[in-house]
Amino acid sequence: MKQYLSAAALFFIFLAIYYIGSFTKIPFADCVGFVLSVEKGEFETAATATSHFLYTNTAIFIKNLTGLHPIEASRLLVVASGAFTVSIVYLIVKTITKTQWTAITAAFVFGFSFSFWRNAEIVEVYTYNSLWISLFFLSMVKVFIEKKNVHIILSSLFLGIALWVHIQNILLIPALLIFLFYFRQEKRYASFSVILFALLFSSLFILNMSQGLPFKAFYSSDQGTWVEDSLKQTPVQLVKDFFQSFIYLIYNFNIFIFFGIAGMGLLYKANRQMFTVFFVAALLVYGFATFYLVSDNYVFFLPFNIIFALSIGYGLSSVKYVSFKKFSWVCLLIPLGYISAYNVVLLTEKGREADAFKKYKGGMNYYLLPWMNDNVGILEFTVDNKVAPEPINWMTVSAKEYIKVLKNKGYTEEEIRKL
Repeated sequence: MKQYLSAAALFFIFLAIYYIGSFTKIPFADCVGFVLSVEKGEFETAATATSHFLYTNTAIFIKNLTGLHPIEASRLLVVASGAFTVSIVYLIVKTITKTQWTAITAAFVFGFSFSFWRNAEIVEVYTYNSLWISLFFLSMVKVFIEKKNVHIILSSLFLGIALWVHIQNILLIPALLIFLFYFRQEKRYASFSVILFALLFSSLFILNMSQGLPFKAFYSSDQGTWVEDSLKQTPVQLVKDFFQSFIYLIYNFNIFIFFGIAGMGLLYKANRQMFTVFFVAALLVYGFATFYLVSDNYVFFLPFNIIFALSIGYGLSSVKYVSFKKFSWVCLLIPLGYISAYNVVLLTEKGREADAFKKYKGGMNYYLLPWMNDNVGILEFTVDNKVAPEPINWMTVSAKEYIKVLKNKGYTEEEIRKL
């Protein structure tokens, strides 16, 4: 019971943190497109690579149920999903280590990690996706550690649902299959789990084909050739991608990377099967996110980051590092690290140049600080007919459409600038 009270406390702590830091105005990137879908209130009827079927429909459902403005309904979904995910990370580590302080520390490290924190502050699909992925991981851990076989079925349920949120989750299917192989002796649970997952997965294709869409609609897009472009990269570009992934890792987990690496080794020695399942999941996600040629590829590391946070918790639980308990409070200083990095970057000439170049959407604080309150909004940028020093037409197209919808509802340009 105590662990659930702690999980609840963490939920409310991070709900407050994420809500306080949440965007003031609709940010750049894909945010305005998501809000526009909720504003229109038309439920998605196809699960394509870019429609994010479950996320969009959940946001619309929240708007309809609560009567909230589409922006606030979207904020509630994103912020609450983020806070819930942090609580689940705590529960997973607590289940594995049986140690309270390591679980709380791992939860704070993950909750304050840049990529996750940033996505909890904007309108995006990734915290909601992380919620289902973390439940998938929790279910597998419950089977490995507590031998609760009902979670064999729940693991397939949660990953099956996650596929309806984001296509990237197909990368976790091999981990599920290995997990089910290890527990194949539990025939009744394993068989039902396979059937349940097959139904959830195949339903994606059935739904799309019933809408007249091609079979490949779930895993392909006519909006870009990102996968094809990724495969055309030169060796030099691939090496650059690899080093960039390390920079992301460092910026997300700072000094706690040491404990994450230690945790991998400890888990390998203690529970080879659980290590294999999570290693396969981590390797496929990390590899894909590293070489996927899109400007915001950092978001695709999030399932890996959850696994790495679990590894940090497991590493901390080692008797070798029990003395670190008295210093575990340093995880609360992680936000100061972002502020320091931001100020250091602005001391350099290249940092100032980058800040000036990206000023149209907030400068370097947009890239180095996770909180988004008092941000520059895409709607005010678009309604004022401002011009960016780089192509962003894929953002302004949705913004112009949303502005048109708002004007039809009686909003003035001054009111729109504040959204």
